[in-house]
Amino acid sequence: MPLQIIRQDITEMQVDAIVNTTNEEMTGYSGVDLKVHTVAGKELDEYCSKLPPLGLGSAVITPAFGLKAKHIIHTSGPVWHGGLQGETIILKSCYLESLKLAVKSNCESVAFHLISSGA
Repeated sequence: MPLQIIRQDITEMQVDAIVNTTNEEMTGYSGVDLKVHTVAGKELDEYCSKLPPLGLGSAVITPAFGLKAKHIIHTSGPVWHGGLQGETIILKSCYLESLKLAVKSNCESVAFHLISSGA
């Protein structure tokens, strides 16, 4: 699969899956996560409220509801604390676990925004 860098609103992308950085409760807390939840609609909030908390570096896939994408892959990235608390390992895991879910779900196109780059 070719890699393309596209600068666009991730909530407007027509892809098989978008990857959304979220908190462990997947609540649409701020930044891109808030916009994803807003555009997807309250069905996403209701769906996520029934899921167990998302561990740092892990990922889960949900329907995309009101988004143009088919799926949302949610991942919980690290907060930077000087690089001494496993941030690099957690960040790498976010990308790898998201890609594993995309492959498992037969996604041919996946859009990432920068994980854990700040709200």
